[in-house]
Amino acid sequence: VQLQASGGGLVQPGGSLRLSCAASGITLRYVSVGWFRQAPGKEREGVSCISNGVGSIDYADSVKGRFTISRENAENTVFLQMNSLQPEDTAVYYCAATWYSSCEHGMDYWGKGTQVTVSS
Repeated sequence: VQLQASGGGLVQPGGSLRLSCAASGITLRYVSVGWFRQAPGKEREGVSCISNGVGSIDYADSVKGRFTISRENAENTVFLQMNSLQPEDTAVYYCAATWYSSCEHGMDYWGKGTQVTVSS
């Protein structure tokens, strides 16, 4: 199983980025997929999760209304659309997957991260 996060970069405050999590060796619609981030000197935190099955979605309070998670089954990819980015969103973003129906019980597979830097 491999998860590959991409789409990070440098963006000005108020800008947007779309992260992609492409999978091989696993079908993403059968697992719950989460986006996590870790800023320098801080613990890793959950950003958003889309569950398997009905596709329930959760967001961290800090990103609600700005970030949107979605899953494209034909591409076996999960996206994270990030709008109105702020400097505090700067972090390495990771995608991960679990066979559980939520992202709260630990993740089974992790991808390498992609750097998001929000700065003027």
